Amino acid sequence: MTTDTRIFYVINHFARDTPWLHAIVSGYAAYGVVLFAALLLAGWWTARSDADPARMVAAAWAPLGMLAALAVNQPVAAVVNEVRPCQALHDIVVLHCNTDPGFPSDHAVMAGAVTAGLWLVRWRLGVLAAIAAAVMAFARVYIGAHYPQDVVAGLVFGAMVSLGGYLLVRPLLRRVLTALSGTPLSILFTTQGTDTAVTQKKSL
Repeated sequence: MTTDTRIFYVINHFARDTPWLHAIVSGYAAYGVVLFAALLLAGWWTARSDADPARMVAAAWAPLGMLAALAVNQPVAAVVNEVRPCQALHDIVVLHCNTDPGFPSDHAVMAGAVTAGLWLVRWRLGVLAAIAAAVMAFARVYIGAHYPQDVVAGLVFGAMVSLGGYLLVRPLLRRVLTALSGTPLSILFTTQGTDTAVTQKKSL
């Protein structure tokens, strides 16, 4: 038995001993993505309120980085084609099970990418997202859907794609925001009106 499987069994035994947590953890494992969407919205609102061009570029990339990480993860998961523990092990508590490959975890990839993206916007948001991501990773193992290595790899992979993508597309996003400055769409990234949008255009 591998170390990864041993850790999975420890968490699964904890799940067996805490039936009162099943509904809470299962709910978060399935619908916690809503919290990450709210954090992304908070990142956008923060950047918009601060009228900081660099921060707005990061806020614009955060959701795009998440989508990019999920897109890149699909062929990776298909190639690895790992069978999930809820399908491979028959002596465990299973609260939810999917039939698609489990490595890396899509939920963890999403959480890692959002955390990295929000860290670029404001570190406090990054800390909140990191806590939410850690809980999500634990929840996905708790319900029997993933091995620990699935979620750890997902968190790291998502963060790497988000950060790497940001470095690549930041100049393009700057040009896009520059083009939007002074237009009616500038209200999406500033609260100060057209005059500030023009100032932002010069800063970008």
